[in-house]
Amino acid sequence: MGRKRPICQDSTSLGIEIVMFELSKIGWTLVNPTALAFLVLLAGAPLLWTRYRNLGRGLVMLALVASVGVQIVPVGKWLLHSLEGRFPVPREMPAKVDGIIMLGGEIDQFRTLSRGQPALYGGASRLIAFAALAKHYPDARLVFTGGSGQMLRQEQSEAEAMRIVFAMVGLDPNRVTFEDRSRNTYENAILTFRLVEPPPEETWLLVTSARHMPRSMGVFRRAGWKIVAYPVDFLTEATLRWRFALSFDNGLGKLETGLREWTGLVVYYLLGHTDALFPAP
Repeated sequence: MGRKRPICQDSTSLGIEIVMFELSKIGWTLVNPTALAFLVLLAGAPLLWTRYRNLGRGLVMLALVASVGVQIVPVGKWLLHSLEGRFPVPREMPAKVDGIIMLGGEIDQFRTLSRGQPALYGGASRLIAFAALAKHYPDARLVFTGGSGQMLRQEQSEAEAMRIVFAMVGLDPNRVTFEDRSRNTYENAILTFRLVEPPPEETWLLVTSARHMPRSMGVFRRAGWKIVAYPVDFLTEATLRWRFALSFDNGLGKLETGLREWTGLVVYYLLGHTDALFPAP
């Protein structure tokens, strides 16, 4: 079967993608669980001192009950567990790998470049895996893809910051090809494909967080890559157990992360960016 033609080829499509990128950032800022709980609380609190006090009490209670509920009922873990279990870590690695791609999204490039020291988020395991795979496959091409996902700050790229980080962990930056324009996963796949132009017969590894792997694999396949998943940065255990705990930040954070990925899967599928609603191995 022939390779699918890469999408987003013309300036009109790129213009639409710019608008969609901005809308996605604004939309998620308004509808993520933390923002919704805050908005409901903000709407209800002033009503407590008016004739609509009953409505105000209802809204305040709704916000408080929902906030406490995500601490007790592990909805976020359930959402993440299904995502992280979709593409397991390969039991047997390919004998030959032509290239390895690491997705950005887990470094604050502004603090890194300002301080000269790595400012990594929770996905630092992407870096560890990428460096280990680079050592395991010394002849493989290495690619890092990441521009800036900040809507109002496009002056510095993650790729620029990762040059510093790679050098600090002993990975020669000159061995790595850097794609520094992409702002999201869709653009990671498209712009990296254009930059690398991999032949159809080549096999590539994709390194990213396990929760992000289904959407990433769908996008990269749709763009024309022959790609193998190498998931890292797991947020859930292999066997999901319900343990009682009161941790507001942890529960709400997992819920936001899971909802964001599932929302991204649905939106990307509706836009035709992925090859399936819930891509599978």
